[in-house]
Amino acid sequence: MDVQEQIGKALRRDPQRVALEFRRQEITCGAVSGLADALIRELGRAGVPEDAPVAIVARNRPAHAASMLGLLEAGRTVSNLYAYQSPEALAGDLASAGFAAVVAEAEDWSEPVIAQLRESQAVGIALRWGGDEPATPVPGLERLGTGPYRAPLRESGIEILSSGTTGPPKRIAIPNRILVRAVESIRGGAVDATASPDIMGWPLSGIGGTCCLVADFAIERLLVLLEKFDLEEWTDAVGRHRPRSVNVPPAIPRMMLDAAVPRSAVASLEYVYGGSAPMPPELQEEFERVYGIKVIWAYGATEFCGTLVSWTPELHEKYSRSKRGAMGRPFAGVELRVVDPDTGRELPRGEQGYLEARLPDIGPEWIRTTDLAMIDEDDFVFHRGRGDGVIVRGGFKVLPEKIDDVLREHPGILDAATVGIPDSRLGHVPATALELRKGADAPTQDELDAHVRRRLSSVHAPVRYRVTDALPRTTSMKPDLRAVRALFQEPHDAAASPVRDRP
Repeated sequence: MDVQEQIGKALRRDPQRVALEFRRQEITCGAVSGLADALIRELGRAGVPEDAPVAIVARNRPAHAASMLGLLEAGRTVSNLYAYQSPEALAGDLASAGFAAVVAEAEDWSEPVIAQLRESQAVGIALRWGGDEPATPVPGLERLGTGPYRAPLRESGIEILSSGTTGPPKRIAIPNRILVRAVESIRGGAVDATASPDIMGWPLSGIGGTCCLVADFAIERLLVLLEKFDLEEWTDAVGRHRPRSVNVPPAIPRMMLDAAVPRSAVASLEYVYGGSAPMPPELQEEFERVYGIKVIWAYGATEFCGTLVSWTPELHEKYSRSKRGAMGRPFAGVELRVVDPDTGRELPRGEQGYLEARLPDIGPEWIRTTDLAMIDEDDFVFHRGRGDGVIVRGGFKVLPEKIDDVLREHPGILDAATVGIPDSRLGHVPATALELRKGADAPTQDELDAHVRRRLSSVHAPVRYRVTDALPRTTSMKPDLRAVRALFQEPHDAAASPVRDRP
């Protein structure tokens, strides 16, 4: 079955089945399908064509989850918008996108947003969870005007926003036939057949949250929806539902260690899954030693709608020591290769270059990622950094991830994020924002320099540091490199001012 059929079957089979939990409230399939049906009816009444993409200002709430599922079941195209931005920024997104219809909860219907949709003659539908009218027209936005509006996609499905870690988020279209990969990736990665609850803090606006939502409904697994990731709320949910495994970004194990979450609070966990960013080997070792929970990491990308490379419990048992730092092995049916960044020539095993993938479900072409990788003789894939984040410092290439990994090894540093900043003599130079462990004193400049230079060449040493209370992050818990770069806005001239800023 395709995703449309799988969602429909799961939603309609048993209206009393508890499908979601939100703020400790149990939500049935009947409640989810009720809002979904109301939304589809309102779109029809408003004259929105069935092939027109419908935008959702996505928040991790039941009404938004139900809207996404209802649109997919109806064969309509869903396009996600970030909710956590200013009203003016959201209105700007809508001005450039040209959607025929926008769906949002009450707090997102600001005057700038309404004014923009009036100008474009688009339809606005307000969501209201728990009432008799869960989907109602926004006054003045009840009927579709003459447009012009966005052209329909060639195939219905969902448009996912990229994470926006290094630049403005991009919309990536994923047809329903490819969205099936999300279901199969998650179904194939399960560690047991009991389908223990999925406790999810991934944002529904991104690939991680969308894949979990669709897959959990398709395989009829309870989804515990967190509006935003909160360590205390997450730990409470783990203690109540006692899952064998959870799916998290690498920031969560680091947060658990820093907060000294007791082992008893997560006693049911045997495995931690994840993959939105590489898992530092030192973090994995410390986490497994403290909690006795096995880390099963994976790698995927939005354009592939699912996992390409992963560890398994069996691989962990055999190779966890000898292949520490790898992302795992390719999934069955996935072809991978590494190519020279300049020539595109395929490189032999053991050499580093851009990672490319070919999947029969997507097409016959090789698709290049922005990730640098190495594949060893045993088919294990090692992440070597992002190609679009390389800092060229006076002709030398510097990978920010290497600097971050080394700084995280410092006993006083919880996390680090390095960016390139302009330099009049060298082009660009590295600068690093630091988040300290609780109770730790800021390291001195000399201490940081010595720590980095012991492990890396001198060109990797950051010219500036900033200590922050908490690193700025995207909604998917990755460091927000645009926000980090904003911490170093003033120009810096290494020739004229060789003295680095103190933390």
